[in-house]
Amino acid sequence: MVDADGNVAQMDQKHKNASTGLDVAAKAGEVRDKNGRILPARDFPDMKALTDYIHCFGLKAGIYTSPGPLTCQRFEGSYGHEALDAQTFAAWGFDLLKYDWCSYGRVFNSLPRNQQNDEARKKPYIVMGTLLATQDRDIVHNLCQYGMAKVWQWGTEAGQSWRVGGDLGHTLTRGGVYNIARKTVEIRNSNGPGSWNDPDYLILGRWTSPFDKAAPLVPVQLTAAEQYSYMSLWCLMACPLFFSGDMFTLDDFTRNILCNTDLIAVNQDRRGQCAEPVRMEQEAWVLKKTLADGSVVVGIFDVANQGDRIIVATWGGLGLTGPQQVRDLWRQKELGTISGRLAVHVGPRGCAVFKLSKAR
Repeated sequence: MVDADGNVAQMDQKHKNASTGLDVAAKAGEVRDKNGRILPARDFPDMKALTDYIHCFGLKAGIYTSPGPLTCQRFEGSYGHEALDAQTFAAWGFDLLKYDWCSYGRVFNSLPRNQQNDEARKKPYIVMGTLLATQDRDIVHNLCQYGMAKVWQWGTEAGQSWRVGGDLGHTLTRGGVYNIARKTVEIRNSNGPGSWNDPDYLILGRWTSPFDKAAPLVPVQLTAAEQYSYMSLWCLMACPLFFSGDMFTLDDFTRNILCNTDLIAVNQDRRGQCAEPVRMEQEAWVLKKTLADGSVVVGIFDVANQGDRIIVATWGGLGLTGPQQVRDLWRQKELGTISGRLAVHVGPRGCAVFKLSKAR
């Protein structure tokens, strides 16, 4: 397993010595051909046909691997085969690569102590990013190395988006959504078109806990209010909206959260601006995001989870003057013209999101 600092622990001798991933061949088939080119797993024998099928629906296709010898699930990584893998992913027709640190931790740990530095943490991502940029198709490079070496300060050298912290699944029910959101807001100036902070996936609906991958699917242990807040924060922060749950068991509630067109429009606004904090206290947050059309989106959040409360956002605090036309984005309902302030009743870990436009 990989800890938050990118170190590999609890790895048995078989995987300590593995460099080609052949230990998974029994499940996946042969891993590479005689020239070192990675081969599809038995379940997906024609990867080009698969991406063509995805593309025919107007969708993009992504693939996952690691700069280390093995991925976190101990399948074949790209270590020592980076150029071939970049070429193969492009030939197969993929549009995104998630590149996950995983077993690269032990490559890093094998370096002399004086070389275990931030440049070494950056190197595998710079290498793969450079290779992807030389391919005949545009491939988004999603760096996953848990925020090491302040990746938001150099990520554009290697790709277009980067994880800013550890795996959210491990802290999801312990306030992890708010902790990583606070960090993402703090580094908001590194966010913008082609430069996206990634606080991790939207873990909603039914999933398999990272603490027991063999367990059956279970509902995510977040209240309805927390799930609304989760999606709202990601949209206000202009973060990538990666859904991480079981697509086959989506219920109407989860589908409605993921498919709210008003919130998605806030996320996709062409300015790519992460919301700024108007108020970010222990008990309540007010976030403000200015859109390309000049309107302002305000997110109001209860963070303390200690009962119902009324949270107030004033025009002065938001930098607004005069009457504003207000739309409730979750209810997708126009509220009319309001002056001076918003006073919102918010339940435990609940939220409200409004779009404010100058009244005509």
